[in-house]
Amino acid sequence: MKLGLHSVALAAMISFTAAGAVWADYPEKNISLSVGYSAGGGTDVMARTVVPFIEKYLGDDTTIVIKNTPGASGQIALMEVIGSDADGYSIGTYNLPGMMARTLDRDQTYGPDDFTYIANVVNDPNVLVTAKSSGISTLKDLIAAAVENPRAITVGMSNTGGDDQFFLIQFAEASETEFTIVPFGSSAPARSAIMGGHVAAGVLNLSEALKFQDRLNILGVALADRSEFAGEIATFKEQGFGIVNGSRRGFIGPADMPQEIVDQLISAFNKAYADPEFQAAMKATGNPTELVTGSDFQALNNAELEQAKVVWENTPWR
Repeated sequence: MKLGLHSVALAAMISFTAAGAVWADYPEKNISLSVGYSAGGGTDVMARTVVPFIEKYLGDDTTIVIKNTPGASGQIALMEVIGSDADGYSIGTYNLPGMMARTLDRDQTYGPDDFTYIANVVNDPNVLVTAKSSGISTLKDLIAAAVENPRAITVGMSNTGGDDQFFLIQFAEASETEFTIVPFGSSAPARSAIMGGHVAAGVLNLSEALKFQDRLNILGVALADRSEFAGEIATFKEQGFGIVNGSRRGFIGPADMPQEIVDQLISAFNKAYADPEFQAAMKATGNPTELVTGSDFQALNNAELEQAKVVWENTPWR
């Protein structure tokens, strides 16, 4: 039987209205958030700080369940998200430049088009740190030790091919020094190794070091200007090295999520970002906020990938 134009239009309108009603009810069950790093690391702390506010602004007693799945520099959790239903109930944390760098240094089945880009919320600068017990308390001390004993200075970091190593490549070149990298898989065990004296120094992000200043010397911050979270600590630029580098942390979902659900999530992030309590909570954990959503987040991702390609071509990290 053939439907007339009026019937077809009516059917389409009913279908659209029904779909809209379903999306309006989102979320109807718990949302799973995959975190690709250990509890206590910078990404995990960021996620646990952000989640209560997203729950608040999604409303209707929303519950977001955090699942830590560390391993393979965050890729195990990332692949879980990619393989999930694109219904808005499976999302994950996302780190730049690390996630895109992984597509360059090893065979991968994902690329920049395999995600729905929801929101980046943090731009966390790199810091160089040493243990209080190390005898290296200033940047000049570290450079002098590295010059005297090339490659003898071990530097702990979360992993290779991410912002930590990209920073160290720039610093080593600018200071004409050589170091030996010791990757730990995530920032929490790297920080423990630094504080325990198992490595001579380390590269972390500011949020990962601020609360441990009783045991760590922060030798410099990789920002153009001093951080509002650590105004007493000099930038590398002030110390003669114009290095600006850091980690971006945000949230993605599998590709092809319904735009209506993405819009609801982005709206929740926008409302959270404007909430003074959110900003205070992020500041308390040392997370410098910078909100980039949707297509702008995707454009940022693509720009970071191009920058990682340049580093890979000129200074391969593996």
